[in-house]
Amino acid sequence: QVQLVESGGGLVQTGGSLRLSCAASGSSVPFTVMGWYRQAPGKQREVVASISPSGRSSVIDSVKGRFTIAGNVRQKTMDLQMNGLKPEDTAVYYCHARGDHDVTFVDYWGQGTQVTVSS
Repeated sequence: QVQLVESGGGLVQTGGSLRLSCAASGSSVPFTVMGWYRQAPGKQREVVASISPSGRSSVIDSVKGRFTIAGNVRQKTMDLQMNGLKPEDTAVYYCHARGDHDVTFVDYWGQGTQVTVSS
């Protein structure tokens, strides 16, 4: 059973920085992608950034130039460096990974870590 464990959330002032980390354990199933999602109160969960096994990464427009995703999908570790944080970045951030079980794909989620940006 795959387990994703996040760390690094917290409370920071506008303009501050935080670094989120995610590590997977529990299974040798390969991942096709890892990523970070977030969900703010009253809003749908949205993807923030993702990274492929080849190292190709992407981030959504609202965080470009501020957030950087890095990691090694084959080793099942991933970080999200968040700089220039804004109040609208406040949300619960979730680590995500898609496991390749040969005939099917399974989405795995971490427990979530709270990021709060005060104005």
